[in-house]
Amino acid sequence: MDDLIEDAGPGPGPGNAPEFTVSELSGAVKRAIEGGFSHVRVRGEVGRLSLPRSGHVYLDLKDDRSVLASVIWKGTAARLAHPPEEGMEVIATGRLTTFPGQSKYQLVIEDLRPAGAGALMAMLEKRRAILAAEGLFDEGRKQPLPFLPEVIGVVTSPSGAVIRDILHRLRDRFPRHVLIWPVAVQGANCAPEVARAIRGFNALPEGGKIPRPDLIIVARGGGSLEDLWGFNEEIVVRAAAESVIPLISAVGHETDTTLIDFASDYRAPTPTAAAERAVPVRMDLLGWLRTQDGILTRGVTQALARRSQRLADLSRALPRPDSLLDAARQRLDLAAAGLAPALRHRATLARGRLDGAGARLSPALDRAVARKRLTLGQTAARLSPVTLQGLIRQGRRDLAALDRRLDPARQARSLSEAHDRLDTLSARFARVAQTGLATRRDRLAALDRLHQTLGYTETLRRGYAVVRAGETLVTRKGQAEGHAALEVEFADGKLAVTPLGATTKPAPRTVPPGKPGQGSLF
Repeated sequence: MDDLIEDAGPGPGPGNAPEFTVSELSGAVKRAIEGGFSHVRVRGEVGRLSLPRSGHVYLDLKDDRSVLASVIWKGTAARLAHPPEEGMEVIATGRLTTFPGQSKYQLVIEDLRPAGAGALMAMLEKRRAILAAEGLFDEGRKQPLPFLPEVIGVVTSPSGAVIRDILHRLRDRFPRHVLIWPVAVQGANCAPEVARAIRGFNALPEGGKIPRPDLIIVARGGGSLEDLWGFNEEIVVRAAAESVIPLISAVGHETDTTLIDFASDYRAPTPTAAAERAVPVRMDLLGWLRTQDGILTRGVTQALARRSQRLADLSRALPRPDSLLDAARQRLDLAAAGLAPALRHRATLARGRLDGAGARLSPALDRAVARKRLTLGQTAARLSPVTLQGLIRQGRRDLAALDRRLDPARQARSLSEAHDRLDTLSARFARVAQTGLATRRDRLAALDRLHQTLGYTETLRRGYAVVRAGETLVTRKGQAEGHAALEVEFADGKLAVTPLGATTKPAPRTVPPGKPGQGSLF
């Protein structure tokens, strides 16, 4: 820079000073600033913050007296562990440069970190207040945990001690089916992977190939505030609050607090405590069941005893069955004694009424018969031979008319249609009969195969044998030793043998010369 500036000397004239273009002067300033401030660390508060669609980040670093324009290029912004927020105190590392298009200098940030734990806590408290205002931490949103979940989903690192502690505690208390979703529990990939795991478990269909968890545990061991920061990210908190499946957060130790603890349905102080809260102790449940069974048995026994005693007390107040029937038996005897005279009197009265009615009916019947005979004589007189012949001729004419109406062709068609229907029905009957016969034949064959399979002969073909002593089936060594001769049935025939230790000595057999004898199978 000094080489480009020369003293023009006193006086109003231009002197010997060289002339520069604007670009040359801007380039010289740029080289001077970049050469003197190629690597700087700046502490300040994030002021104006701009996030254009290009992905770059433009911001101001300020203190109580000055403002420094800064820029974070897209690639660097994607790698930042803590994205900048307005009002956040940070330490920025980068290099100073100029922007000739606006005649200003700016800091190109290559790394950005909060200025100590106090800045992180302030940012955490601000984020907690914003999410709490949205109602994500309300107690009314929290779901009750299942008493005994069938499937438990665990979101954690598969290589750490946390998953081993959880599995060990579940195995000791009440073994359950566990699904593990591996995630990074620290670093830039922690927050998106944890959120993706929670939403992935919720997206599993019920009754699918992979069982859907009834409970989710998000777990991680202890660490610093920076190590646990992934569980403070907004994407993780929203995923936990949106989870339809009840969720337990077990991040860090008992003194560690993250934002996912507020959004979860239950916050466990440690991963081991999360496993203890997830399932009850099996032995305690068995003991409780035995206690309840004893209480129920005693209650039923006492209730039956009280009711039996009450029934006995009430039965003593009832009269004897014989005394209840004595009066009825006496009334029945009295009624039976008066029944025969009453029936005889009733029959006498009925016979008198019948005789009186018969006496009145005879003259009326005679008059009715006489009238019928007169009417019959008059009708016979009207039925002369001429009238009968006329009726016969009229009947023949009606019969001839009906015969003409009966067309032979129509009769043939009706007869043909009847034959066709008969053939169709015969064919259908034959098919149904064949189908039924085939079905019954198949069932008979299947039953025969089942009979053969269940029979002991199939067992003999697999290398077993049946030992009998006469008609008795022998299944123990002691039973065999008490008999002189046994019969062993194989798949291909039967063989008579003599067991060792028999009480009766078998008769010696004659062995042909030159042939060795065969010993006992036992």
